[in-house]
Amino acid sequence: MTIWRGKDPLVLASQSRARQLLLGNAGFAFEAVPADIDERALQEKSGLSEPGEIAALLAREKALFVSARMPDRYVIGADQTLALGKRLFSKPAGRAQAAVQLLALAANTHQLHSAVAAARGGKILFCDVAIARMTMRRLGGDEVRAYLDTAGEAVTTSVGAYQLEGVGVHLFERIEGDHFTVLGMPLLPLLAFLRGQGLLGV
Repeated sequence: MTIWRGKDPLVLASQSRARQLLLGNAGFAFEAVPADIDERALQEKSGLSEPGEIAALLAREKALFVSARMPDRYVIGADQTLALGKRLFSKPAGRAQAAVQLLALAANTHQLHSAVAAARGGKILFCDVAIARMTMRRLGGDEVRAYLDTAGEAVTTSVGAYQLEGVGVHLFERIEGDHFTVLGMPLLPLLAFLRGQGLLGV
């Protein structure tokens, strides 16, 4: 049985390896076409401050950017924000900033707001936001340095300086939320949307 019933493969407006793996593991044939947008500028221009709203905005803008260039295809955009209280985190610029972020997150519970949007013909057809609550264990400087030595450059590729699907899992004592939300794409709501469009064979 072929899972995808669309005329053309799905398009993922992202270069995220984790999101590509999610779609691939779900049985999709898809094309990854990163959206060339200035996320920081869009966020500032929007005036939004709620992390879930920011994630949804950026997911929609990514989907729309690629959809404008591939109007006949279903395009999926996704984004994720990390909030510790009212403080928003971005991808660390390097090892030193990653260490600062990890020490701030240690022994605290932060929230990951993951958004996914679908567009076709330059219009948004669907958008959803899910939240995961992540509690890091207490970490000292030596533990953070050891983690950074092990994780390497990967710490600069994700907000929060960790990848739960890798050695980042050792940083945590409790996680509330589904695996897909943590990895940056609420997959179950997306599947329900695509199924409702008659695009899935299962």
